[in-house]
Amino acid sequence: HGQGQPAGLMLANSLIMALCIATGKIAISLLSAFAVVYFRFPGRMLAFWLIFVTLMLPVEVRIIPTFQVMVDLSLTNSMAGLIVPLMASATATLLFRQFFLTIPREYVEAAKVDGAIAALFVILFIYGWNQYLWPLLIINERSLETIVVGLTKMIGTGDSQNEWNIIMATAVMAMLPPVAVVVLMQRWFIKGLTETEK
Repeated sequence: HGQGQPAGLMLANSLIMALCIATGKIAISLLSAFAVVYFRFPGRMLAFWLIFVTLMLPVEVRIIPTFQVMVDLSLTNSMAGLIVPLMASATATLLFRQFFLTIPREYVEAAKVDGAIAALFVILFIYGWNQYLWPLLIINERSLETIVVGLTKMIGTGDSQNEWNIIMATAVMAMLPPVAVVVLMQRWFIKGLTETEK
């Protein structure tokens, strides 16, 4: 599209963002849930409930203070500013905590944890890939634009003529990575979901 970024660059930005968010969320949530379930320390249930309470805060409440922190740290218009604020996850911590509570102590290090990680990775990758509001706020440079933001900017407003063939081709390309992740990890994803229900 006229002054837009190449779709390949936007796809690469989205892929980097989604992979970093998914792996970061899993690493942080896995460690925090493990600590809350298996370590005995004063205030561990308070720590869990403080994490849990953040689930009740809507995005609109958190987004302005988070943006201000990114401005203060000079992380606007950077990949770090795009990724780091989205890494903390109360939802993932809660899911891992519930998973850890279902498995006997002697199986803690068993491969069953792989299924839960794979299932959560698929969900969190798609979460990271579909981010729209945060990248729109934090990124002004076209070279760091993600595919979701780029697609909306391709659709002109007012009297401008839309190049629907390019927009639709880009939309199809934007769907390929999440579909590929789901297809490639399908076996572990299903295994993870069925094992946590037992």
